[in-house]
Amino acid sequence: MQHDFWHDKWQNNNIGFHQDQPHALLTQYFRSLDLKPHARIFVPLCGKSLDISWLINQGYQIVGIDLSPIAIQDLISNLGLSFKEAQSAELNHYQHPQIELFVGDFFQLTAQQLGDVDAVYDRAALIALPPQMRSQYTQHLLDITKQAPQLLISLEYNQNSLKGPPFSVPEHELTEHYATHYQIKLLETITENLKGKVIAYENVWSLVKSPQID
Repeated sequence: MQHDFWHDKWQNNNIGFHQDQPHALLTQYFRSLDLKPHARIFVPLCGKSLDISWLINQGYQIVGIDLSPIAIQDLISNLGLSFKEAQSAELNHYQHPQIELFVGDFFQLTAQQLGDVDAVYDRAALIALPPQMRSQYTQHLLDITKQAPQLLISLEYNQNSLKGPPFSVPEHELTEHYATHYQIKLLETITENLKGKVIAYENVWSLVKSPQID
């Protein structure tokens, strides 16, 4: 998928993926990761998600990235916080004691720029990408987060019935991407009518590094 696809989505406010409240599966299951207080959470492809406000209100430190400057500016406005801004050739960087935000291509973000994180919250990143990009995404995510545990929300449906995004990511694909690195546990499945066109299963997963995995 080209960058212009997502820039056009935000420019035209065609953002049906944005929710007007924190995701219910986040609020119900994020604590299952059993993180320390003030843990640092990475939210890839974060948009202007209200999930971030919820995470901040729980006392977590947040770092997010999105391709769209509109998304990040809307998020900053909604948070009502004052940020310091730094620009580079690849990524713009906004800093606040509770949250750091990057604007630019996720694949340009380095482990050094990201810094140490204690967990990843992936609500709309993996399912936003077509199949040919998901292997690249998951490998880069593993590399820059040092295999930090994840709470991941995916969708599964008949991809022939609906053109993504959001894309269907079946369980066997999650296994292909992550089973070498994590214990993968399905926490809950919710059945929904996606875009009024197809029955979809929204799955929430915990991905926790196995003790025996180095």
